[in-house]
Amino acid sequence: MSGTRETITAVEVVDVRFPTSLELDGSDAMNPEPDYSAAYVTVRTSGGDAGYGLVFTVGRGNDVQVAAVRALAPLVLGLPVAHVLGDLGGFSRRLTGDSQLRWLGPEKGAIHMAAGAIINAVWDLYARLEGKPVWQLLSELTPDQLVDLVDFRYLQDALTRKEALAILRRAEPGRAERAARLLEEGYPAYTTTPGWLGYTDEKLVRLSKDAVAEGFSLIKLKVGADLANDLRRMRLAREAVGADIRIAVDANQAWGVHQAIGWMTQLAPYDPYWIEEPTSPDDILGHAAIRRALAPVKVATGEHVHNQVMFKQLLQAGAIDVLQLDASRTAGITENIAILLLAAKFDIPVCPHAGGVGLCEMVQHLAMFDYVAVSGTTANRVIEYVDHLHEHFTDPVRIRGGRYLAPVAPGISAQIHPVSVAAHRYPDGPVWSALGGARDPHPLPDVPGLSTAHTAQ
Repeated sequence: MSGTRETITAVEVVDVRFPTSLELDGSDAMNPEPDYSAAYVTVRTSGGDAGYGLVFTVGRGNDVQVAAVRALAPLVLGLPVAHVLGDLGGFSRRLTGDSQLRWLGPEKGAIHMAAGAIINAVWDLYARLEGKPVWQLLSELTPDQLVDLVDFRYLQDALTRKEALAILRRAEPGRAERAARLLEEGYPAYTTTPGWLGYTDEKLVRLSKDAVAEGFSLIKLKVGADLANDLRRMRLAREAVGADIRIAVDANQAWGVHQAIGWMTQLAPYDPYWIEEPTSPDDILGHAAIRRALAPVKVATGEHVHNQVMFKQLLQAGAIDVLQLDASRTAGITENIAILLLAAKFDIPVCPHAGGVGLCEMVQHLAMFDYVAVSGTTANRVIEYVDHLHEHFTDPVRIRGGRYLAPVAPGISAQIHPVSVAAHRYPDGPVWSALGGARDPHPLPDVPGLSTAHTAQ
């Protein structure tokens, strides 16, 4: 553990972007040409230690996220490390509850995500000091220590402290056995790698067959831009993988409620397992209506659900069959502990959203902690996997036989190789210089009198 006199001396943030739009990796109905990007955060201490976190965006959003991290940094600088690590619940509330910045949310949007990146970086620091991966660090905390992290203020009508303690205590006896099994067998995964909308039919079929050969029992296709194309792509995928492999579909918020029901009714002959983000992520009642209309097709959402209160309401309204928490959307590990407890209370499986930049690396720790110390099961649970950009991380995800292998290195696996940070720094890193500098596949319109020129950070 860090020395008692050490303080947090720096919160650094770098705009890192990868030109994934060149190959249409990540393309979907709402993001046709994304550049996978990260506002990459390093928290440093006076003792020379560091922790790493990030906010995921698909390009220009990095400008906003970098500014948001910088706005939060004064709340962190100078704090004693021992005090922060001794009260990570209070530290989280310090960042999410600032009386002036809270006005931008509260507890949602860019400032909340920036808080999550800093909170994750501090958890990463804690785990590195303890010499443990985050999933193990969390799984070894007592039920009382875990519950002390949760802010129950807005949750008590759905989940009380007493109920949360009961959930954790019920799972406590089997922790050691499940941790050992996790290290031996890994955690089930599914893959979105075959399903990007910009891929050709030939690439879709080839990658779908490859996924089955690699041991995945569920693949996911993006849908929602063109019904005829979706029908053709679903037919090709079903023919490629056979009847026993699950195919989930993801509309990325493209539809209204009635359109979602009508579109999915036409895709139903191809046996979709779930429909992900069928409509606005804020429309709780809309998700509930879609779920009632489409059963037994499941409804999944979560990657754009911005805090624990919205997850609470989705669960209370019976609006989802699958909860897809995200390591970068809410206020980091601390808030995600509350979300996992809510899911356990309502007996809804958690299938985390991943992909992007570093999302697979970070969110695996949350799912594995859930298995060891919260839900105690992997039944109907899978972590999303996308085979993009892992080579840039010092502790990349490892997949074997369609399963995530448990990380063993200390931290939350969010550290990017310094050479990758330098190469992909936007807009002046050599990768971007070779492309002619700042590049945007969807530039802002040229409005007379309004400058849209990029200003380097």
